Amino acid sequence: MSEQTRRGRAVRWGVPIATVALVAGAIGAGPVIAAVQGDPVLPERTAAQLLADAVRATESGVKPMSGTVMQTASLGLPGLPEVAGMGGTSPAALLAGSHELKVWYGGEDRFRFALPGRMSETDLIVNGDQAWLWESGTNKATRIKGAGQAGPDHDRALPMATTPQQVADEALKRAEAGTAVSVSNTEKVAGRPAYQLVLTPKDGSSLVKEVKLALDGETFVPLRVQVYAKSAAEPAFEIGFTSVTFTPPAPDNFTFTPPAGAKVEEKSLADLGRRPEAGQERAEALKSEITTVGEGWTTVAVLPFSTRDLTDPAQGQDGRPGGQDATMVADALLKSARQVSGAWGSGKVIQTKLVSALLTDDGRLLVGAVTPEKLTEAAGRR
Repeated sequence: MSEQTRRGRAVRWGVPIATVALVAGAIGAGPVIAAVQGDPVLPERTAAQLLADAVRATESGVKPMSGTVMQTASLGLPGLPEVAGMGGTSPAALLAGSHELKVWYGGEDRFRFALPGRMSETDLIVNGDQAWLWESGTNKATRIKGAGQAGPDHDRALPMATTPQQVADEALKRAEAGTAVSVSNTEKVAGRPAYQLVLTPKDGSSLVKEVKLALDGETFVPLRVQVYAKSAAEPAFEIGFTSVTFTPPAPDNFTFTPPAGAKVEEKSLADLGRRPEAGQERAEALKSEITTVGEGWTTVAVLPFSTRDLTDPAQGQDGRPGGQDATMVADALLKSARQVSGAWGSGKVIQTKLVSALLTDDGRLLVGAVTPEKLTEAAGRR
């Protein structure tokens, strides 16, 4: 197996970091994973040593393990509408409250994610060349065709599944420059002694005050990530294990038989992640047109966009991301926007504790974990 394949598996446990920022918009939720400090139990290590340890742990691939992950956020978004009937499996539903993910990992071709909803659960089960997506809310089981050839792309079937490893990888990339790094060895996460790396951006235009990464004291696997916004005492975004065991899960965790009476379908992995044709074409076009301004903590993504892209119900069908659910959320966000203008033109800006977005009247969307002033500065660079 190539190093690139190993790294792909290690970090493709969930959605890209931009989507994490989108779904991490719970209102008023405080931290859900408490750190317990005590006497130091781990050998002293420097920040440079721990950074190298964390990178090696990511590149070497995920170790056999099982555990429960909790995610919460308090980005200070404006009041959002109640999303009903969606359980915990849509990005819009993840905008409210804390969310739990159960994980079993036995190897690259043997893993399971379970995402509980209010009155349901969605499971992705991969066992060699067999892969199933089970949605108890609709009593539907989908057999994923071509599972043996899917490589690290199974996560498209359950894009809301996110783990501390995937988020930590993105934070470590930003620690390469313009970052002050400190370390402690007195943390305890999910009952395990852990080191903690504290990454502090030096650029004042970043909305991120610091990012705290808790690394397991034995394996150096990221156990928790906490992102703090400026002028905030509690994390704006937090994801971490509440329980974890680094032993191979029992084989029966990876077996699945559709229950009697369930609706059984068969789809390819590409079909599961596919939007309606018009939406798919739009998404592909946008992907090819995304550019960035700046680097590290103050990177700003720029892409062609309009209010129609936010509010078009055709963006989602069959319970997939988008649809009326997304339209309601987009309407609430747009109502909170304030008008701004400059030599670059005019538009509307939305600011949360951790993310700012500028929608210009000439059809651009600029997004970053930066101040609105940084966005307008980037808007002037055509």
